[in-house]
Amino acid sequence: MSSASREVLTARDKEEPNFLEKYIQPCLVELLGSTLFFSIGCLSVLVNPHGAGPLIPALAHGLSLAIVISVLGNISGGHFNPAVTLSVVICGGLTPILLVPYWICQLSGGMLGALLAKGLADEDSFLNHSGAVCMVNEDTSVGKAVGVEIVFSFLLIFAVIMGALGEHSRTPLASYSIGLTVITGILTGGSISGSCLNPARALGPAVVAGYWDYHWVYWVGPVTAAILVSLIYR
Repeated sequence: MSSASREVLTARDKEEPNFLEKYIQPCLVELLGSTLFFSIGCLSVLVNPHGAGPLIPALAHGLSLAIVISVLGNISGGHFNPAVTLSVVICGGLTPILLVPYWICQLSGGMLGALLAKGLADEDSFLNHSGAVCMVNEDTSVGKAVGVEIVFSFLLIFAVIMGALGEHSRTPLASYSIGLTVITGILTGGSISGSCLNPARALGPAVVAGYWDYHWVYWVGPVTAAILVSLIYR
């Protein structure tokens, strides 16, 4: 084989990602990013003084999500949300082979993050804030809670798809747009449903705290929004 041929093959090998880079690293990044994001988000709820309002949790969730997307997004796409992954797969931005592995890593990250937040907070804060579980407000209807989860999940997933995936709408500011969307959702709809917008964020604290009331709301809302966004994008 000539030296020129060897150089072409070497260059091609460098361009094509191997199995580790294509399948293993993205899943590990989704696990790591989800754990960091959810631990910070849950901890912000646990240390938030009663009566202080949703500002601290909103900022902590939004800013931490923007950070992990910025530093890890180039490896996995920076989903950290099963509903986002579903929409990205439907829209053609991710191979369907990675759908279930991504979900497993994100849900595992939700549980690990909730456990980490519980370990960092004191026991009284954990009990007083119900383990940072997403909860439907007792003074509102379940239908309104589902509506909030659909509307703000739609906005969140729409920001992801258009800002990071859309050929003509892609922007380097996507991570910050997504983080600001989370902040907006929590500040606006947090008093109704908690504005979870993420099944993995809902599952982790629910498992750790053992609280499952209306847990289905936090799956139906984001998944419905993911399908709607995908249809509009298509």
